[in-house]
Amino acid sequence: MKRFPMMLQLMLILICVMAIPTAILTWYSGTQIVGYSEDAIADTSLEGLIANRELNENALSNLAQDAVQLAGTNIFDRIRSFRTYSALNSDYSDVSSALRILNELASLNHRVDGVYSTYFLLDEADYVVSTDRGITTLDRYEPVDWMENALAGRRGIGGVWYPRQLQSGMQVVSYVLPLNRLSTTTRGTIVVNLKESQIAGYLKSSEPGSEGFMLLKSDGTVISHNDKSLLLTDGNKQPFIKQILSKGKREGYAYHVLNGERLLYTWSRSEQLGWWNVNIYSMDQLMTKTYNLQKSIIFITGVIIIAGTILAVLLATWLSQPVRRLVRMMRERSNHGGTNKNELAFLESAFRRMQEEEEGLHTLLQEREQDTRSLSIHQLLRGEVKKQIAEMFPEPYYTVAVVSIDRYRRYVSKNNPETRSFHRYLLLSKCESLFPEGLHARGIYQGDGCFVFVINFGQEEMDNDLQRIKATLVQIRDTALDLLGHSVTTGVSGRTEFRESIPGRVAEATDAIKQRMIKGSGCIFYWKPDDDRGKKYMYPTNSERRIVNFLERADLGSILKELDRIRSDIHADANVSYDNILFIYNQLLGVTIRHLRENNISTSRIFSGRGNIYSAIASTDTLDELENNLRDFFTEIVQHLERSTGEANHGERIIRYLEEHFRKEIVFEEMAKEIGISYSYMRKIVYELTGKSLIDYMNQLRIEKAKQLLIESKMTITQIASEVGYYNVQSFNRFFRKYEGMPPSSYKTSRSKSS
Repeated sequence: MKRFPMMLQLMLILICVMAIPTAILTWYSGTQIVGYSEDAIADTSLEGLIANRELNENALSNLAQDAVQLAGTNIFDRIRSFRTYSALNSDYSDVSSALRILNELASLNHRVDGVYSTYFLLDEADYVVSTDRGITTLDRYEPVDWMENALAGRRGIGGVWYPRQLQSGMQVVSYVLPLNRLSTTTRGTIVVNLKESQIAGYLKSSEPGSEGFMLLKSDGTVISHNDKSLLLTDGNKQPFIKQILSKGKREGYAYHVLNGERLLYTWSRSEQLGWWNVNIYSMDQLMTKTYNLQKSIIFITGVIIIAGTILAVLLATWLSQPVRRLVRMMRERSNHGGTNKNELAFLESAFRRMQEEEEGLHTLLQEREQDTRSLSIHQLLRGEVKKQIAEMFPEPYYTVAVVSIDRYRRYVSKNNPETRSFHRYLLLSKCESLFPEGLHARGIYQGDGCFVFVINFGQEEMDNDLQRIKATLVQIRDTALDLLGHSVTTGVSGRTEFRESIPGRVAEATDAIKQRMIKGSGCIFYWKPDDDRGKKYMYPTNSERRIVNFLERADLGSILKELDRIRSDIHADANVSYDNILFIYNQLLGVTIRHLRENNISTSRIFSGRGNIYSAIASTDTLDELENNLRDFFTEIVQHLERSTGEANHGERIIRYLEEHFRKEIVFEEMAKEIGISYSYMRKIVYELTGKSLIDYMNQLRIEKAKQLLIESKMTITQIASEVGYYNVQSFNRFFRKYEGMPPSSYKTSRSKSS
């Protein structure tokens, strides 16, 4: 964006502010309209299905009531006694009675539209009275054996509706009504055949988008369908029908996708008949008007966005004109570069550069001043007095404080160089600010965890016995502990009035710090003149001899007690010096290492990874740390000696075991348990003693024994193989060739010739 002109950026911002909310609103409103339209269409389609179902139910109910009314008359009693067609035709009056029944059946046909035929079948009679064939015999009429299946599920005295196909191919829904025994003694059945097309006419929806309809029995059999080939088939096999019927809801609707087309299924179940009415609609056709409305909204939104874009261009041009004029003037009068940047990026870059230049200049001045002061302090510590010293230290008296980080090697191991550099900066700046007014102090870092502070003070501080300096040094100690996470020990030199004697004061402060060897770390030590410099060093010669004797017996407990005795002697000598203490322990190290080498004990194996023990002793701050190092030192030696003795004993047992049992199959894990060591440790001991693995050493024993038997005995090669522990000759030959470079037979031949 920094490369685009500001006017273009403003234009894009204005367009986004207007276009994005408009587009989101359009999308949201369109989605809501579609959603509401789908629900409204589905509700309307379901209501239409319910209305068609009720219309069909009313028509069927009226037809059933007319049939029941006809059955309730005594008109059928007139032919009750005639069981045969010939008996009925024997008398004209009997035929007239049958014709009157035929007229009543024909009248029943005309009461409801769509009735194909109606007939009456007298029980056990061989004829039928029908509106389509007249009075005729059963063998000349269509079969009536289907009635048994139709009436199988009948409940009560009412009739049943049964879908079927006539011999003529006509699809009908027959109403089968046996005569009621309560109203007449005549036994027979009235059958009314209603055309399936008439039911289809009731059910077919006139709404746009209608894809089909179906009327199903409660078991799923298709009663009516727009596809006539599916009549009387299992409707559950049609897409989604089984899923709809299994829901158990009396009525409802659902959306399904079939062959990429979104369809609306509505269904309603008849309370009277138990039939399922299902209508199917194409949502794409039903939603045509909604989609057209959505497109119109999108078009209007597009027009609004285009008009807003033009307005945004005009506003952006007008708003950016003052800024563009300012940038053009700055580019002409300055050399800030950035010609390929836009106006806002150019101004940001120009102001940032000016700010950086100002900050850089200020930092440079501070660094120059700080570097000048630090250089002057370094020169002062070397005894060189420059003019700046008089400006920094105007008072007559001086003292030096050296702040040393305790356990410096541990501090270095826990902090990386960047962190340590940051700590030095914080400590120097913080500590210099702790000195109160009237005390002039400057500090520098001298290396190896030591900070040197040159403190300048006047006569008033001298008269108060340096109370403010002492209080400040306590604050410095506490501050260093917080900043570094390590304690510090401070050494304070004597006082002087001469700047040239500052290096001597640094030496005094450094010498004072050595007192932490005995008195402990984290303290403030003040230098005092040493009156006993001519006193001889103490050295515990007897302890040295005893420690060497204890080493020969690997008696760690006695060695540690002797170290405690040496430490007690050091504490008992009030005048022992730091150098004397280091001399004592360095001598102990030297005598011990010399003793180990004289006894051919490898010190490199004992102290591998420990580092230089002498350097560790020299960098120790306190007597406690120094003694801990010595304790670890002697502990490692004794453990190594015990380990070596144990390995020698275990090695002798392992070799003896292998030499006694190599003829057998040895389970090495069990062997290790029997000896009392781990399997891995046993492997290590064998390798160190023989330079071979367990397997190789055992096979070598076997081959050596086999060589002896090949020369001295008359045993066959198979017998020798079994004798030395091989269960087959092939394994014996393979290992013999591996170790001797030839098969056993060749070895025996060559030895026989040489002898």
